[in-house]
Amino acid sequence: MLYYTKSMLTTFLYIFSIFTLIVFLLCMIAYTLSLFYSSFMGSPYVPTKQKELEFILKESDLQKGNKFLEIGCGDGRVVRTAVKKYNVEGEGIDINPLIIRYARFLARMQKISCNFFVQNLFDTNYRTVDYIYLFLMPDLLTKLLPTLGNQVKKNTIVISHGFKLVDWEQYLYKTIPHRPFPTYFYKYGIKT
Repeated sequence: MLYYTKSMLTTFLYIFSIFTLIVFLLCMIAYTLSLFYSSFMGSPYVPTKQKELEFILKESDLQKGNKFLEIGCGDGRVVRTAVKKYNVEGEGIDINPLIIRYARFLARMQKISCNFFVQNLFDTNYRTVDYIYLFLMPDLLTKLLPTLGNQVKKNTIVISHGFKLVDWEQYLYKTIPHRPFPTYFYKYGIKT
């Protein structure tokens, strides 16, 4: 009887281990495919280091109660930090549904009140936003600028991490020359 119980336990552990491994591999495949999807849609998921984003947000002069939007938010670390440290109203959008679920999970775990949406950046309403944070590839930024130019209100701060907004040079008022990615601050409608 004891041998039979040990054999059953060994078989159960073996089957459970295989099942766990299969679930893990399927999750990794789904995650990898979602990263390829993000890259294919315009920008890969590249998280900003926490220390660097805290410095960027400090330089942004965020005001309590203003609306902060992170475009291509990934795991939402920038908007979560902005909400937590500066009491802004935060929102993040990304095309990748899997990474948005993860951002929502992290916000819930940290008890941070911000919203995350699976949304195409060309279908987003920018009219009520006070701060926009971008970490997107140059081609996507170039395509986005006409939409931003038509929708953002005067004095909206647009923070572009990594790449300049080529057609907005007249609105550039500050640069953080960090490596490997500098950060550019634009105040829309105010020529400098």
